Amino acid sequence: MKILHVTPHLGGGVGKAHAAISSVLPEIVQQIFVLLEQPRDRRFVERIEAAGAEIVVAEGLRDVASLARDVDIVQFEFWNHPRMFECLARAEFPAIRSMFWSHISGIVSPRIPPGLVTEAGRFVFTTPASLSIPSVSNLHAAERKKIGVINSGFGFADAQPRIARGRKPGVAYLGTVDFLKMHPGFFDAIDAVVGDDLRVSVWGEVDAAGAVVARARTMRHPDRVNFMGHASDPAEALAQADIFFYPLQREHYGTAENALIEAMSLGSTALVLDNPAEMAIIRDTETGFIATSVEELGSLLQSLLLLPDVRERISANAIRHIAQTRTPSLSAQDFMIQWLGLLAEPVRFCNFASAIGATPADWYFSTQNTPGMPWNPTAAQRVAAPSKGTLAHFESVFAGDESFSRLRNRSA
Repeated sequence: MKILHVTPHLGGGVGKAHAAISSVLPEIVQQIFVLLEQPRDRRFVERIEAAGAEIVVAEGLRDVASLARDVDIVQFEFWNHPRMFECLARAEFPAIRSMFWSHISGIVSPRIPPGLVTEAGRFVFTTPASLSIPSVSNLHAAERKKIGVINSGFGFADAQPRIARGRKPGVAYLGTVDFLKMHPGFFDAIDAVVGDDLRVSVWGEVDAAGAVVARARTMRHPDRVNFMGHASDPAEALAQADIFFYPLQREHYGTAENALIEAMSLGSTALVLDNPAEMAIIRDTETGFIATSVEELGSLLQSLLLLPDVRERISANAIRHIAQTRTPSLSAQDFMIQWLGLLAEPVRFCNFASAIGATPADWYFSTQNTPGMPWNPTAAQRVAAPSKGTLAHFESVFAGDESFSRLRNRSA
């Protein structure tokens, strides 16, 4: 069974997931990963190669289409990256068996174009929270067989229960230190705790002149927050985190939430807000705690600091739950089920351009708005910095494309 994975790159969570899964797939599976841009981070590329997969950096879309002719299944590692949309719209693919593994949820922007789900042979999400989005719920019953969920976030193997008695409980956050992901109420909840001993370690790359650091400086107790920088070894960074404090924006873009799953696998008691992706991972009061407001976050944090017995019970439950449900072997089995089912179907031509449009502006717009509705871009959509999937990102990749002027006029 020969699988071609088409992906913009193999950095971040996508590379991490495939590095884990590739190492446990049966020998019958041959994997080729074609990258649409040069890899900036080779850590996971090297691990995937060590597992026996082939890595190819495409020199152009003809390379991608050519590779697709010689495989059984073409799997698109899908998120709102400009190069992925260019490939879908402009590569001259032969008749293929297509599968999408979506690394965005589609619950909020970036949205998943409904026609893309319809056109795909299989469309698989990384969180069950995505099953409620219109692109799925509006499908006819006969089409829903193409929908699935395969987890892409895994715990640390062989995690052992930790005993916190006899020392001050550690509190940590690990992830994106930016208000695009982190909830601004993070600091309010920490400030609300009564007592002088609280210290929260914030792991992740941070802009010293950015909004997060500026907000931390306005706290009543700024000494409670320590910015630790990038965590080259997440397991070591989380080793003393009795409480994993992880409140995220209501409309954040995450799906599998690797950091949350990793922290739980180490026995940290997770404290999150009631966002769909987190609620799909945590069983409230059993494997962690889910707050419905910033005020409740502060109250729960206060309680957890004072209740070691509760932390130890949740710790043991979380370790067991992640070990039973979030492993590379389980995801590999799920892939085999999807691939074998797809192999039983004939190849066919896919018109992905009909679902996402013909121009770079069309591609961006297809991820931002419900079809047929007027576009009123938010401040986040207008952001000037070319961060992942933004309009500025699309404009930087397709510099000078005149379709962007039409898009900007459309939003005026």
